[in-house]
Amino acid sequence: MQSKIIVADDHPLFREAMKQVLPQVVEQCEILEAESYYGLKELLEIHPDVDLVLMDLHMPGNKGFAGLIATKAENPAIAVVMVSASDSPKIIHRSFNFGASGYIPKSSPFEVIKTAISKVMLGEIWMPDDLKSEVELAKSPTDDALAQRIASLTPQQFKVLSMIADGQLNKQIAFDLNIQETTVKHHVSSILRKLNVINRTAAGIMYNQLQVEDDAAQVREG
Repeated sequence: MQSKIIVADDHPLFREAMKQVLPQVVEQCEILEAESYYGLKELLEIHPDVDLVLMDLHMPGNKGFAGLIATKAENPAIAVVMVSASDSPKIIHRSFNFGASGYIPKSSPFEVIKTAISKVMLGEIWMPDDLKSEVELAKSPTDDALAQRIASLTPQQFKVLSMIADGQLNKQIAFDLNIQETTVKHHVSSILRKLNVINRTAAGIMYNQLQVEDDAAQVREG
């Protein structure tokens, strides 16, 4: 049975490397490529039967962990492995909190990458062995609570939350999503209740906590 895998990364060299590595791990696989989060969304709409997504944490359009959360909310059966130049234990922990099945630092040797992909394709969770203890120490009750609240939102509510964070009014949100303004108001009420915040500003601040605070994001190494 053929597997479908999306390599979503804005670096052509990394995508090319994965095209060489993946067939060594998954014998029959169709490899699709996206160079932005928007490209990934388009591919997932065309190919809902994708088995695995390798997602660059810092590719264009991927606002911190928002891309991971939206992808998992809309495609819960698809395994998502985050790939990044960062090996920050806090970022790795947050990735798993928000639904990742694996985390691969781009500095990893090909043999390690192959092992990671193989484990995830078997339904396991994978992270670098040498970082497990540090990731365990990086756990935060605040991050855990944020992840639980965000996970309680429906995919549509998460979209509305992202628009609230961008400063859009209900009328603009309704137009962009092609829904009634009253429906938007219901979504906003549900979002505030689920996030346990009192107003739109507080909801937007919570959404912005999904941004990645890491040097790798600054230098754009992926």
